[in-house]
Amino acid sequence: MKSKLIMIPLIVLAGCSQPKKQEDNAVKLITLDPGHFHAALVQKSMYRGVDSTVHVYAPKGADVELHLSKIEAYNKRPDNPTTWDEKVYLGDDYLDKMIAEKKGNVLVLAGNNQKKTNYIKRSVEAGLNVLADKPMAIDGASFEVLKGAFKTAAEKQLLLYDIMTERYEITTMLQREFSMIPEVFGMLEKGTPDNPAVTKESVHYFYKYVSGSVLVRPAWFMDVAQEGEGIVDVTTHLVDLVQWECFPDQTLDYKTDVQLVSAKRSSTDLTLSQFNTITKSTAFPDYLKKDVVNDSVLKVFSNGEINYKLRGVHAKVSVKWNYKAPEGTGDTHYSIMRGTKANLIIKQGAEQKFKPELYIDPVNPKDAAFEATLNEQLKNLQGKFPGISLTKTKTGWWVNIPDKYKEGHEAHFARVTEKFLSYLKNKDLPAWEVPNMIAKYYTITAALDLARKK
Repeated sequence: MKSKLIMIPLIVLAGCSQPKKQEDNAVKLITLDPGHFHAALVQKSMYRGVDSTVHVYAPKGADVELHLSKIEAYNKRPDNPTTWDEKVYLGDDYLDKMIAEKKGNVLVLAGNNQKKTNYIKRSVEAGLNVLADKPMAIDGASFEVLKGAFKTAAEKQLLLYDIMTERYEITTMLQREFSMIPEVFGMLEKGTPDNPAVTKESVHYFYKYVSGSVLVRPAWFMDVAQEGEGIVDVTTHLVDLVQWECFPDQTLDYKTDVQLVSAKRSSTDLTLSQFNTITKSTAFPDYLKKDVVNDSVLKVFSNGEINYKLRGVHAKVSVKWNYKAPEGTGDTHYSIMRGTKANLIIKQGAEQKFKPELYIDPVNPKDAAFEATLNEQLKNLQGKFPGISLTKTKTGWWVNIPDKYKEGHEAHFARVTEKFLSYLKNKDLPAWEVPNMIAKYYTITAALDLARKK
């Protein structure tokens, strides 16, 4: 296919002034082969010190068209519109062209996970900082490539970072905060395989709304060879949270600190009609035929569970994908951290109206002094999170969180991007981040190998 350069200045609302060009040392974004809506969510907000011109390199097709339409919608929205100006190159040589032209200094990656690790490797070798959606590796081979990319990034003093949005979910933030108060939580239990000290469960749906519209997913999203199995996709977030909460600000070594106990995988079955609704494709593409049974049912291995020990602490993470959520519901999350004095539990079921809520349940409900201690410690935490309070329940307390903290998943992409930009500017990435990313990707990819052996 003959390559060509296409300049697509996105429309800005009438009455909005065109953005001023940033200074020469501004961050300049590049988007490569955007195949997942997370690439667009990074641009749902504008950022100080970031040039408004973004260079996009991709093959022709629906993926890049959907990406650009989302950016245009952000530019045209009535409330707080963005002012991005997308300069788009379409061609089969998009990767080589991006590296040769090097129009920016930060590459944003969210798309086909089979290609992503090589994109990371090539980009870091070319001297680009990388902000990548999870997962950055989906099997043992790509994990080894990723380790090499981190080594190259360190040598070139580049920032390679993944988008861990769940660290910015307020119930998770407060679960972590309370776990670091020994007077309330005590010490983290060690747990057992049957009763882990930490459990995190996540339920997702293929049919969902994003930015107010039904999400059209690319057909390759259903191919675990390209997207990755469930055990190496959403579980990336869950494993990250286990590390981040159980061992805050501590450096982990995957060779000595991670011990797999068991892992399993299973499929979600989609009919051709359901597949069409999600992807707008009228037939299963050839690369999915390997996963189709009876000519009409696609088996997507999107479900997985990992039982492992992290520094001797038993943890379990699991993910489940269904076709469509019941009316009025959505993605759900359950999490428990078991301490010697209290359990910290996040629930998101019908009782919580499918919104995440945090509970504190004392291990010894008859301990009369616990409530006074909890209230005293709450005062300290209110300095950091003004407005939070406690409401008594049958088993303990519900943490009442003001709405101002409940931003929602889409807003968390701006939070991660702002953190990335701060690390990039100040060169102060915490020493534990890179080794812990490596430990995280070792955990999920090794678990996949273990699950496939069964």
